[in-house]
Amino acid sequence: MRKLTLDNITSVAVDSFGGIPEPRRRELVQALVRHLHECAREVGLTHAEWRAALGFLHRVGDISTPERSEFSLLSDVTGLSSLVDLLASEPGATPGSNLGPFHVAGSPWRDNPVDLTGANEGLRVLLRARVLDAAGGPLAGAEVDFWQNAGNGLYWQQDPAQPTDNLRCRLRTGADGGFEIATIRPVPYEIPTDGPVFLDLVQPAGRGSWRPAHYHLIVSAPGHRTLVTEIFDAEDPYLERDAVFGVREALVGRYTEEHDPAAARRLGLPGPAVSVMRMDFRLAPGGPGA
Repeated sequence: MRKLTLDNITSVAVDSFGGIPEPRRRELVQALVRHLHECAREVGLTHAEWRAALGFLHRVGDISTPERSEFSLLSDVTGLSSLVDLLASEPGATPGSNLGPFHVAGSPWRDNPVDLTGANEGLRVLLRARVLDAAGGPLAGAEVDFWQNAGNGLYWQQDPAQPTDNLRCRLRTGADGGFEIATIRPVPYEIPTDGPVFLDLVQPAGRGSWRPAHYHLIVSAPGHRTLVTEIFDAEDPYLERDAVFGVREALVGRYTEEHDPAAARRLGLPGPAVSVMRMDFRLAPGGPGA
């Protein structure tokens, strides 16, 4: 180590992790070290810039909580989350999209169909969807983890007035692979603007902070890759300006008015029509892939 130079420091640092026993983990760590060094060389990183970067990461960690991951937001706004989703996409399967910083494991199990509207203000709608395999066959008993924001644009973790686990649940699909969720139509919202990701990165770049309205879902079934994805509203004005690059053409759905007096009565609507969004989720074969 006494003969470290600008010419050999990178190879020495990379080789120092060669003892990691798992081949894939070793590959990931060594590639990360190599590219970090290459980045520093390319830009001629200074001590002041290096210290500023470390300070930024400290602030990202300081504001993160079990209910809010600023690191997830950092991954989202840099496009890394979407890149990983696109790398993992399989032909014929529904594409993945951002997990986001407000997913919480352990949402309550509810019977399918489920009514999540509760006391939430907003347009009452139905999400009617199916979980299918890549060939279009139904996946009965698939697990769906669902969450969305309230009519004020906030998730329950951001809003003390909302009950815990508001507008989120887990359920299982029926024999036809179908599930139905009565809920409110989600609205566009801003990514958190009080943390270092927005204040130090997004705002100085002159970028917007808005996300188009969407539902979040994690869909899983034995023998298939887990799908982490979103559903977007075709009428939303922010589809082309999503702050976290999450929109995919295949994930854009449209609400249509359907004649369903029974559903309208369940939702407390005055007429026989109800606003419905329909979507199919096709899972690629394989093990857990989230």
